[in-house]
Amino acid sequence: MTHPIDAWHALARDRNPRALAALLDDEVVFHSPVVRTPQRGRPLATQYLSAALMILGNDSFRYVREIRGERDAVLEFELELDGLQVNGVDLVRWNDAGRITDFKVMIRPLKAIQAVQQEMAALLAQMQQRQADQ
Repeated sequence: MTHPIDAWHALARDRNPRALAALLDDEVVFHSPVVRTPQRGRPLATQYLSAALMILGNDSFRYVREIRGERDAVLEFELELDGLQVNGVDLVRWNDAGRITDFKVMIRPLKAIQAVQQEMAALLAQMQQRQADQ
């Protein structure tokens, strides 16, 4: 079995949101840096993580530090977004089956959070509109 963090790195590197279905637990909880409430369940987490991959997963994105535990990991990342230097952390927890059960993203500085919030809101609205049109 592939380690969940190795699978996440491959997914992020390839910018492949389709791989989320196999990696996320049905009851996964996603904590966004720009949404007040946790997003519960695979469909919502998939939507938010797919959008994040599209917005943050540009050519400048890279993980710069990683700390792995038995069932959780901290992954620090950096990227440039619209001329802003963005620094963030993914806190990831998984279960015995190797499926991610909790994913929390924290971003700094404030201007970066504001830029991510604007782009995420626009992209999520587009995604929801496409779903409604289908």
